[in-house]
Amino acid sequence: MLDANLKTQLQAYLEKLVYPIELIASLDSTPKSAELRTLLQEIAGLSDKVTFIENSTADARKPSFTIARVDSDVRVSFAGLPMGHEFTSLVLALLQVGGHPVKLDDAVVEQIRNLPGDYVFETYFSLSCQNCPDVVQALNAMSIINPRIKHISIDGALFQDEVDARQVMAVPSVFLNGENFHSGRASAEELLAKLGAGNTEARAEALDAKDEFDVLVVGGGPAGAAAAIYAARKGIRTGVVAERFGGQVLDTMSIENYISVIETEGPKFATALEQHVKTYDVDVMNLHRAAGIRRVGKQVQVDIDGGGTLKAKTVVLATGARWRELNVPGEQEYRNRGVAYCPHCDGPLFKGKDVAVVGGGNSGVEAAIDLAGLVKSVTLLEFGAELRADEVLQRKLRSLPNVTILTMAQTTEVLGDGQKVTGLIYKDRSTHESKQLQLDGIFVQIGLVPNTEWLKESEVTLSRFGEIEVDVRGATSLAGVFAAGDVTTVPFKQIIIAAGEGAKAALSAFDYMIRASVEEDQPQEETVTV
Repeated sequence: MLDANLKTQLQAYLEKLVYPIELIASLDSTPKSAELRTLLQEIAGLSDKVTFIENSTADARKPSFTIARVDSDVRVSFAGLPMGHEFTSLVLALLQVGGHPVKLDDAVVEQIRNLPGDYVFETYFSLSCQNCPDVVQALNAMSIINPRIKHISIDGALFQDEVDARQVMAVPSVFLNGENFHSGRASAEELLAKLGAGNTEARAEALDAKDEFDVLVVGGGPAGAAAAIYAARKGIRTGVVAERFGGQVLDTMSIENYISVIETEGPKFATALEQHVKTYDVDVMNLHRAAGIRRVGKQVQVDIDGGGTLKAKTVVLATGARWRELNVPGEQEYRNRGVAYCPHCDGPLFKGKDVAVVGGGNSGVEAAIDLAGLVKSVTLLEFGAELRADEVLQRKLRSLPNVTILTMAQTTEVLGDGQKVTGLIYKDRSTHESKQLQLDGIFVQIGLVPNTEWLKESEVTLSRFGEIEVDVRGATSLAGVFAAGDVTTVPFKQIIIAAGEGAKAALSAFDYMIRASVEEDQPQEETVTV
């Protein structure tokens, strides 16, 4: 099941095991169980500290297995085969259960150890989901640090009856003690915050106590990362405050147009961004959302949601953009219950079902093509008279037998039965007739909206589309404040353009700061009274 190269790499990793571990499998006679048996036996054969045990009564879910530290209650469980994006989760679980240190900040580890009570987490994932490993790995780490926390990761595609019964229509989807707890990407810090761990007041005080930055970057995507690196290389005090480092790149499946990087995946690229920034003396403040900005004398101050204010001589705004929503009745009610925004993540949950894709640009057509290989049928709805995607994508789409294309179609309402999506209503813009489609899922792919709501009461000028207006140097209307990336009026929302604009904004901020300091040092002309 594992090729020779992968076995060699895994064998080298398993040499880091401190404690012996057992792979306890619960299997039946299905082909997937046979595959899992082969995988676990191959892993056990790579190290004398790993033992394979088959116990059909160990877990009701089949195929499933538990990685257990011998003579300990430290363990992690998987239901299904953690391959694809989850193979890294499997390798980390093997190492961490075997005693290899969990890589989390000491303060986070202490919070996990001090969690009161018992917690049973169940995480549903899909093998094509690039967001799922973060949640799986975070909860696995938490269960290793605190044995009162139990966690099992479940491949939703293999346990469809369970997924249907629990109305799981988006991954990652986390249940805590049998109740729906969380949906979407999350780090250990975010999950702890959701559990009520941590001291909000202390976090605000810590931000207030920070010294003034020379350059403060708001946002941790490609533009923000580039700005931080270029500022730090000048030897000046640099900080990054971000809601989640990596930004929208974390939700990107494949990157094939970043020069010199032939192909990579969004989460890997985001991790590389953060690692690159942290090679410099940059104060990275993650899991903080900016709430306001103002100029106070010669200083720019950024207020943080939840309390605390950061101070800087200059600021680079790089808060990026997010998927645009339909803004029609029913969309929010059925979000993650049939209304989805990531076809790569959630597509496998709709296997054999009827779905729609709203949006005829490149992202919409690509989504329809990907989904067509999984679902029963795809209906693509485009507002305009023609699809806007590249011709090569349109040709591929039209060649698929289970795809229907509707142009001049305006989605007006999402329908559901109170639990999940059952269809949508659209208006035929040619005839003004209202029509209805029966569906199990709706994937929204209609472009981006800038993350600038927090700036609407500020002195930063926004365009009619909500983007930050910038000049050729990346300067905004507020002195000392610059902006870069998808949040600005700069055309073409591409990673490489965002990174370049981030670098330019940082250099502009540095130039502004130097010029301002020179002006302050200039002697003032004396006024002579005769």
